[in-house]
Amino acid sequence: MIFCPLYSGSSGNSIFVASDKGSILIDAGLPGKSIENALVGIGKDPRDIDGIFITHEHIDHVKGVGVLSRRYGIPIFANKLTWKGMEKTIGKIKEENIKIIEDTVDIKDMNIKSYRIPHDAADPMGYSVYDGKTKVSIATDLGFFSEEVDKGIRNSDIVLLESNHDVEMLKFGPYPYNLKRRILSNVGHLSNYDCGKAIVNMLKYNCKRVVLGHLSKTNNYPELAYETVVSVLRENGVKINEDVFVTMAKRDMPSNYIEF
Repeated sequence: MIFCPLYSGSSGNSIFVASDKGSILIDAGLPGKSIENALVGIGKDPRDIDGIFITHEHIDHVKGVGVLSRRYGIPIFANKLTWKGMEKTIGKIKEENIKIIEDTVDIKDMNIKSYRIPHDAADPMGYSVYDGKTKVSIATDLGFFSEEVDKGIRNSDIVLLESNHDVEMLKFGPYPYNLKRRILSNVGHLSNYDCGKAIVNMLKYNCKRVVLGHLSKTNNYPELAYETVVSVLRENGVKINEDVFVTMAKRDMPSNYIEF
């Protein structure tokens, strides 16, 4: 299996996952051309994408999905309420490429399983992808690390986990009060500290590699996110690069290309 965040941040998100026989994107939240360029940059052909799985309808997750589907005939997978929420944003899609999902989808040798995430969207979901040997999971846009997220990503070989903001930067930053409240709420985004606590919990279920992603451009920066998470882990007796490997996904280019 291959795992590679093409882009991960508050400006746009898209993750490439491939098995021996198939390949998918999870989200397409940048212009179609940007995602095409990222795929070509890691040696992949956009025409080979078997499906795009949408976590929720916010623009940083769906901006390019309509263009990619129309250009390459790619099916789009999302639940009913997410489809309703993004229809006007993504434009007209061929009927055969509108795929409404409830729980689990099989594409070639991959099983893609969804789970609910706590976020202020119509019906947001995270995804785990399993090819019979390796499991990769995406868990971003989390107001908190819920029991359903916990169960959904257990025993993953790698997890892309949100480390969105530093709480103090957010509180004293330029965002309006209502937006600060939203981000800090149980349907907002996961802070660096809470990301670290979530990883401590994940280690009970054999997770050995975590990629930190979906960082705020305004209320965080990579070094701070990494150091905060690592500090939480060390405070809980976790040995970095022994008990768990922690890396950062880049905002504006492919990173963490991992082949299992």
